[in-house]
Amino acid sequence: MGPERLSAPPAARAWEACDPYTAALRAGRGPLFLRRADGRLLPLDVERWCARADAVDLEALDQCEGAVLDVGCGPGRLVAELAARGRTVLGIDVSEAAVARTLRTGGQSLRRSVFEPLPGEGRWGTVLLMDGNIGIGGDPGALLARVAALLAPGGLLIAETARADVDERAHVQVVDDTDGPTPGSPFPWARIGAHALLRRAAVGGWVTSAQWTSGERRFVALRSSDSSAEPPNSTAVISSQRVKKPSADNAETDR
Repeated sequence: MGPERLSAPPAARAWEACDPYTAALRAGRGPLFLRRADGRLLPLDVERWCARADAVDLEALDQCEGAVLDVGCGPGRLVAELAARGRTVLGIDVSEAAVARTLRTGGQSLRRSVFEPLPGEGRWGTVLLMDGNIGIGGDPGALLARVAALLAPGGLLIAETARADVDERAHVQVVDDTDGPTPGSPFPWARIGAHALLRRAAVGGWVTSAQWTSGERRFVALRSSDSSAEPPNSTAVISSQRVKKPSADNAETDR
């Protein structure tokens, strides 16, 4: 039996069974899109996700504190980079293909939704929501509240926002532009720009630590309440979570 789930958006695991996404991660390339109900296509940068962390990624990772949880880690480029630096880091993703690829890079990863119980809750120093993952579940406010529960007091959230100043929710499907894999089922997703995210964060008691643009990508760093707290001891997190490679029933280990 799997872990007891917390209250979560009903489609928080929508990427789990998305055939086009799985096929793209296995191939390491797109094309791949989020298709809205109105037919608009939002491109997904699969090639960048499957490559090594680039200079823009490194700039964001330089700000990480303590043990790092990468939510929606995808194929694991950020987990691999942090692990190579000797950082305590765990990636989570609902996609078996994503977890498998992360493990092959030498990173640690679990097949888990952010809304399910996770190792080290309340003790992570930094949570990453990169590549638009602030949109997970279609409700940024609910996701911010969940991340606050994962972080240690005074912990840091680094979120990559939309380039435009938008605040929108939509039902989307993951599709390619071929007659290949069947599109995934529709699920709620959100797109939110920096200004809108800061407004929502202020309501939730977050403090803005930084915001910046790099390589046409936009980022916000938010600190949870009790910012006077010392950054958490990463050893305490890893000793309590004892992260291991997932077993065959919850992750792919060979593709």
